[in-house]
Amino acid sequence: MQYLGHSCFLITTPKAKILIDPFLTGNPMAVEKAEEVECDFILVSHAHIDHYGDAVAIAKRTGATIVASYEVALHAGAQGAKVHPMGCGGGRDFPFGRVQLTIAHHTSSVDGPNGVVSVGAPVGFLIQAEGKTIYFAGDTGLTMEMELLGRRNQIDLALLPIGDNFTMGPIDAAEASRMLRAKVTVPMHYNTFEMIQIDPQVFVKEAGKCGCKVVVLAPGERVLV
Repeated sequence: MQYLGHSCFLITTPKAKILIDPFLTGNPMAVEKAEEVECDFILVSHAHIDHYGDAVAIAKRTGATIVASYEVALHAGAQGAKVHPMGCGGGRDFPFGRVQLTIAHHTSSVDGPNGVVSVGAPVGFLIQAEGKTIYFAGDTGLTMEMELLGRRNQIDLALLPIGDNFTMGPIDAAEASRMLRAKVTVPMHYNTFEMIQIDPQVFVKEAGKCGCKVVVLAPGERVLV
């Protein structure tokens, strides 16, 4: 898995490349250009521009399928992208493995001609491929659902927001790590903008108190799951 900055990741398996929340254009932390990324599937957690971002442009260029909540998928489909709509809690088998949509406590909207327009509900993703399980929390606060996910799944890698203000901060994210029982946790959604400036070492220290292993990735760096 490669971290492309903010909340964008590229997961490469023998069967497919899966891109998550491709906010690349206009992202000061991005290490890849939208026109250079290749993928087969794009998972979009919600409609905010720093997650939905380049999803449609990349999907139309590569032929990738956008997997998202029902309303977000239809919104992307109306712009000419190939989509697969899902509902929170639902799962689906794809050529590379299985994706289940999980609860995320946040919002999901786009800028309309007369102001902000809500587009569906935000979600996270539980991704199972090649015998491994990755949990992408999306933008969310700390939730008891994470305890349930940790009990029911052997999570190899958890991707958690730590930037505070719009999502969990590092203290709550450390508690989420404990609840999820993931083998490794990677922080995301921090330091891209002024309002989410956070020292990731605060998260590393707090998560370490409960024995959770954290790997902080710089944009462009990779981790083997």
